[in-house]
Amino acid sequence: MEPTIACVVPCHNEEAAVGKVVRDLRAALPEAIVYVYDNASTDRTVEVAREAGAIVRQEPRKGKGNVIRRAFADVAADALLIIDGDDTYDASRARDLVNLLFDGPYDQVVGARRVTDDGAYRAGHAAGNKLLTGAVRSLFGNDVTDMLSGYRVFSQRFVKSFPALAREFETETEMTIHALHLRLPTAEVAVDYRVRPAGGESKLRTYRDGWRILRVILDLARRERPSLVHTVIAGVLALVSVVLGIPVIADFVRTGSVPRLPTAVLAAAIMTIATLVLLVGYILESLMHMRQEQTRLVHLSYPAPAYSPRLTARGAGIGAVSGRKTAASRRNAIALDAEQHRDLEQGQEVSPWDG
Repeated sequence: MEPTIACVVPCHNEEAAVGKVVRDLRAALPEAIVYVYDNASTDRTVEVAREAGAIVRQEPRKGKGNVIRRAFADVAADALLIIDGDDTYDASRARDLVNLLFDGPYDQVVGARRVTDDGAYRAGHAAGNKLLTGAVRSLFGNDVTDMLSGYRVFSQRFVKSFPALAREFETETEMTIHALHLRLPTAEVAVDYRVRPAGGESKLRTYRDGWRILRVILDLARRERPSLVHTVIAGVLALVSVVLGIPVIADFVRTGSVPRLPTAVLAAAIMTIATLVLLVGYILESLMHMRQEQTRLVHLSYPAPAYSPRLTARGAGIGAVSGRKTAASRRNAIALDAEQHRDLEQGQEVSPWDG
C-alpha cells in the first residue's frame, strides 16, 4: 500500500504568496493533498489558495497554534508536512524532507533555515532564536539547531501523540520539546530562507512573541523537568535559611542562648519549606514519568513511516506508476471537500466516515 502524504499551510492574509506555495508543493509532491488552513484572513487568501489547487479549511480562532491543533486532529497521513504560507521557505525542497522522513525512518524532519536574503531574518529574531534554542538545548538536549522553524514533516505517530496545547507561534517550541523529551528520532535538512514577497507582512512581533516563547519554555521546564526546577528552588531557599541561621547558631555556641529567636524560627521555617519543595519535585517527577509512558504508548500504537518498496529514492515510482491515480485522488478529495462545505451551508449533516 502506498504511503499517504498531506501538506498543511497555515495562512492569515497571505494572498500575495499562498498561491506560489501551493503550486510549489504540488510540483514537488504531486501525490500529496495540500490543505490551506485559513486563519481569519480578510484578503483573498481563500480564493487564491483554491485557484492554485488546495483544499481550503477554516480555523476562526486566530493563532498558528490553533491552526496546528485543528489540522493535526483533522488530517491523517503517513507523512504530514507543515509550511508557512508566506513563501519564505523553499517549498520545492518538500520532497527531500519527506524522503528523509521515510528513509530514516524519522518521526520529525525539520527544515533548518539557511538565510539567503539579507532582509529575510531580522537581527532581533535571529538573536532571540539563538537564545531560546540555547535554553532548550540546555534543558532538554542538544539535538536541535533551529527550534523555531515552521517547515517540518511529521510521521503519523508524532502527530497523533502530540497534544498541541499552544495557541500562537510558540507551537514550534512545543513540537521541539515533545520530540526531545520523548527522544523521538529527528533529523534536520538545511533549507533556504528568503525575504517575503512584495505585499506580504510578517505576523511575528519580536518582543511579544519572544516573551511568549520564553514563558512556554519555562512552563514546559516546570512540567517536564520538575525535579530540576524544584531542586533549584529548594537550593535557593536552603541557602537563604543557612545564611539566616548561621549567626543564630554562632550566638548559641558562644553564649548558650538564642537572643534572636524570630530569626531562628524564620530560618527553620524556610528550611522546612525547602524540604517540602524538594519532595514535591520528586513526586511531580514520578507523575511526569507516568504521563510520559502513556504518551509513548500512544506513539507506539502507530506504525513507523515507510515507503512502499516500489518507490524510488526520489519518488519517481509515485509519478510513473500512479501519477494519474494520485491526480484523480486529489480531484476527488477537492470535490468531496467542496461537497461537504455545501452540505454544511445547507444545514445537512455530514458523516465523519464520508471523508
